[in-house]
Amino acid sequence: MIKKVLIFLGIISGTQAMGISQSSIHGFTIQKLNSNDLLDFSAYKGKKILIVNVASKCGFTYQYKGLEELYQTYKSSLVVIGVPCNQFLNQEPRNEEKIAEFCAINYGVTFPITTKIKVKGKDQHPIYSWLTKKALNGKSDYNISWNFNKFLIDEEGRIIDFFGSKVKPKDEKIIQHLR
Repeated sequence: MIKKVLIFLGIISGTQAMGISQSSIHGFTIQKLNSNDLLDFSAYKGKKILIVNVASKCGFTYQYKGLEELYQTYKSSLVVIGVPCNQFLNQEPRNEEKIAEFCAINYGVTFPITTKIKVKGKDQHPIYSWLTKKALNGKSDYNISWNFNKFLIDEEGRIIDFFGSKVKPKDEKIIQHLR
């Protein structure tokens, strides 16, 4: 009974609302883009996950094309998740409806995209707190330096590696983990 109460209050490890340490990303949920529905990371157990903070007015925006191609090539074993963010020189100023429209029209994006969030700073979303802090993810500390930073997650929900913006989606550094 006490454990159930502690879980409800967000005190036991594994509760994403409090950003407390979890053994995997599979305990998290996030709102989908332009929707009230939640994207539940536990639905991707057994698949690798590539999480990318995205923006539509960035010099790296062309990577949407490579992300979609990567997703289509490996979708039986990989899900790509785009996470819009407007923290880097106002490069994602669009509202969620316009983001969805932009991605579909310009790049034919079919992979999941989340609601627009903060990936760093005091209002950092709990998923990015987990991704960027060794104390929470158990692997390493990471700095989100710009749009199109990428986290590759294994089938059990643990971080495999982190890739900066200059690493393209179909770079061998990423592909080697997908074969």
